[in-house]
Amino acid sequence: MRGAGRGVMRGALGSRRQDWRRRLLRNAGLRRAACWTIHCYIRFVYRTNRWRIEGGARPRHLRAEGRVFIGAFWHGRMMLIPMAWRQMAPMHMLISAHRDGQLIAGAMTYFGIDSIAGSTRRGGSSALRAMLKRLADGDCVAITPDGPRGPAMKASLGIVNLARLAGVPIQPVTYATSRRRLLDTWDRYHLALPFGRGVILWGEPIEIAPDLDAAGLEHARCLVETRMNEMVGEADRLVGHGIHSAPVEAQPRFADENGR
Repeated sequence: MRGAGRGVMRGALGSRRQDWRRRLLRNAGLRRAACWTIHCYIRFVYRTNRWRIEGGARPRHLRAEGRVFIGAFWHGRMMLIPMAWRQMAPMHMLISAHRDGQLIAGAMTYFGIDSIAGSTRRGGSSALRAMLKRLADGDCVAITPDGPRGPAMKASLGIVNLARLAGVPIQPVTYATSRRRLLDTWDRYHLALPFGRGVILWGEPIEIAPDLDAAGLEHARCLVETRMNEMVGEADRLVGHGIHSAPVEAQPRFADENGR
């Protein structure tokens, strides 16, 4: 009986949270206030942590060469990407058209980041055209390859196809903080907390050949996924966390054309 009572209580609390969330997303004024609050919290966390940045010369080198790229990061490591980016180049982030995505898109505008509504999995054709246009115009785009609903830390083919069609590299980036909360969400969202240590990692750009067949595309997808998961593990290790923040199936490591 005691266990049943706890279950009823959890269900009631969950229902109240859902009602509050629906009211928030439907009310334009509340939504704007929430977006502003989210952006303030992101800045606060960034300014109150001691940061170590590795690989930052890689995206700057691409920009110095006049090249654009596709920023890639997991959905659960989205929060501090605007601070890692720091207006390096005009950026357009692919964000779900769902109401939840409106909160993220609204918060991103405070950092000068525009959004493209859509997904690499569903309704992707119009989003793909929009991203190709932005890249052709000389702007960068950013994608969460496991968004908007997972599986967590499993890349879709969408990012590889975009890079192949646009002829631009994929630039992985991630972060970790020593003080955090891992939320009970599908992506095990890394909620960074203030007054700790943080690390931002920029990986090696991944070039995608334009003439890949189906097997080659899958090989490239696995390479992107493996590299990104390795970076998450390394970022967590550097701030004192010993295990990944989400369960990740073991993936084979693929070498690129340079043997890396």
